[in-house]
Amino acid sequence: MKKIFITGASSGLGAALAMEFANETIILGLLSRRVEVVQQVSKEFTGQVYCYGADVGDPVKVRNAAESFMESVGVPDIVIANAGISAGTDTSLVEDQGVFERIMRTNVLGMVHTFQPFLSAMSQRGSGSLVGISSIAGFRGIPGSGAYSASKAAATSYLESLRVELSLSGINVLTVCPGYIRTPMTDVNGFVMPFLMNAVFEALALIKAINKKKRFHVVPWQMAVIGFLLRLLPRALYDFLFRRAPRKPRV
Repeated sequence: MKKIFITGASSGLGAALAMEFANETIILGLLSRRVEVVQQVSKEFTGQVYCYGADVGDPVKVRNAAESFMESVGVPDIVIANAGISAGTDTSLVEDQGVFERIMRTNVLGMVHTFQPFLSAMSQRGSGSLVGISSIAGFRGIPGSGAYSASKAAATSYLESLRVELSLSGINVLTVCPGYIRTPMTDVNGFVMPFLMNAVFEALALIKAINKKKRFHVVPWQMAVIGFLLRLLPRALYDFLFRRAPRKPRV
C-alpha cells in the first residue's frame, strides 16, 4: 500500500489532497495544528488515516509525529510539505516583526522540519517523493506581502538545493508554485485574483505532477506565463507597475 504524509491537512489544498488520496490502497498521515478538524473529516475516508496535531514550526513535535507514523506503517512514499500561512506585513511597524518571524518559520523552516525526519529512511530505501508547496508569489517581491514573498522565494531555493542534493538518491523533489487558490488564506484578499482556482482542481493537477515525477510545477498554466513575464520585467518597470498595487490586509 502507498503511504503518504501531508502537513497543513485541515483546510485548503492540504484537505483537498487528503480527500483525493483517501482510498483503500493508500495509508494517510495527516498533520495539522487543528487536529480535531482533520480527525472529524477523516472519519468519512475509507482507507487508513493517522492524524497528528502539531505546528510545523515546532521541529520536535513534527519529528515525533513523523516517527510515530513510520513506526506504525513504515517509510512513506510521498511527503507533502503543504502547511503555510500568509498575512500582509509592514516593515515599519514593530508589531509586525513577530508576523514576519511566524511566516518565515512556518513557510520555510516548517518545510525543513517536515522533510528531515523522513530523509534518512527514504534515502536508504532509494525511492520516494518530497513535495514542497511554494508559490508564484516568490517569483518577485510583492508590495505589502514582503514576508510571504520572501518565504516563498526561500522555499523555492531550498527545494532546488534539496533536489540537486538528492538527485542520485532515487528521491524526487517537486517544487509546486500555485497561483491563487480559493482557501481561507485568500478569502481575506480584497482585490481581484486572476485565474483563481478551487483547491480540488489544484489537488488533481498536483497529483498528476507527482505521478509524472516532475521537478517543477506551476498551475494554472496562465500563471506560469505570468510568472515567466514577471521575472523578465526590468526593475524600474516592475516598480512603476506594482507600487500602487492593492495590498493584502494585515492581520
